[in-house]
Amino acid sequence: MAPAIIETGGLSKSYGDICALKPLDLQVPEGEWLSVMGHSGSGKSTLMNLVGGLDRPSAGSLRVGGEDLLMLSEDGLARFRREFVGIIFQQHHLVPYLTAVENVMLAQYFHSVPDEAEARSALERVGLGHRLKNRPGELSGGEQQRVCIARAIINSPKLLLGDEPTGNLDHKSTVMVMELLRELRAEERFTVIMVTHNQEVATWGDRTIYLDDGVLVREERTRS
Repeated sequence: MAPAIIETGGLSKSYGDICALKPLDLQVPEGEWLSVMGHSGSGKSTLMNLVGGLDRPSAGSLRVGGEDLLMLSEDGLARFRREFVGIIFQQHHLVPYLTAVENVMLAQYFHSVPDEAEARSALERVGLGHRLKNRPGELSGGEQQRVCIARAIINSPKLLLGDEPTGNLDHKSTVMVMELLRELRAEERFTVIMVTHNQEVATWGDRTIYLDDGVLVREERTRS
């Protein structure tokens, strides 16, 4: 088995009196595609935010890629996110007045130096070489999500996080996006954490864990 890229021990998160994630022990091997399922409020997005360095835990231990995230300063967490993590959001979060290639270059700006040739190449990889100069309002939902994928992979992350990335897509667009992610993962060999409500989407992963009221209640292997 591959070494663990994510290791948690008693990881938990509370917001005031509300415990969003109860003590969780979890290991994710490097290169695995882990699907995380559960109803709204089950702790899925909380777990993703902790693993991605977007939020801090209330208790427990959390190591990602050899980094002890609890020991990192705010600047250290920002560096970790820039250099290690790519995120695909459900709501796209594209800048409406920027073109597709400019939206991808924006991710480079926060990482190092924008390179239009690299941004163009990333968009070509996701099948949008003909849409480089289109703004988000001129793209379909599926095309906007592919821009998000290009933006997420432009800095060669080791960990790709998806927060309901197909939640606003129809079935055809969902399948296209999932097939694209599978191809990119095979090429780039990144680890995937995919939060979803959709059982069909979950089966694209190697393993699925189910959260309920902040507790890991079961897991199953979806691919050998």
